[in-house]
Amino acid sequence: MKNDVTIRKMEQADIQRLLREFRRQGWPKPREVLEGYYEEQSRGERMVFIADHREGPAGYVTLRPSASAGPFAGRGTPELTDLIVFIRFQRQGIGSRLLEAAEKAAATLSPTVSLGVGLHSGYGPAQRLYAKRGYIPDGSGVWYRDQLLEPYTDCRNDDELILYLSKTLKRGGDPEDGA
Repeated sequence: MKNDVTIRKMEQADIQRLLREFRRQGWPKPREVLEGYYEEQSRGERMVFIADHREGPAGYVTLRPSASAGPFAGRGTPELTDLIVFIRFQRQGIGSRLLEAAEKAAATLSPTVSLGVGLHSGYGPAQRLYAKRGYIPDGSGVWYRDQLLEPYTDCRNDDELILYLSKTLKRGGDPEDGA
């Protein structure tokens, strides 16, 4: 499978192809989100990496040049967002290939890359992948709805309960081993 996948920049035709794949597996994804990603990429505000397989899109990840929320906002640290590997393509190394491409691009901008990951069980595979690739918690604790969650505060274990992670990258785009 790894040899059947090409990682490339998003094209406008990918919007419809991605929406079709989201519908196929019953995941809601508003067209406006994907259109926004494409428009932001066109303006240089985001990079969108597509994992392209002969059977269709296998997934994608986006990279913002600077984090827009959480503990890394306003610090010039690139941020990975919305890593998606469609169910029929999971557990085949595609998520790692997408992250490799995005990390290489991030390393041209900063020695560090950041991301936020949800805490409920639906994010379990992503949590494991990030740990295996050397991402570590930033130490600020958990965030909810873009705000630092104070100790003992009630919250809901939904997609907005986030732990922020970062990874140190080598110059030239090669991630450091284990850090």
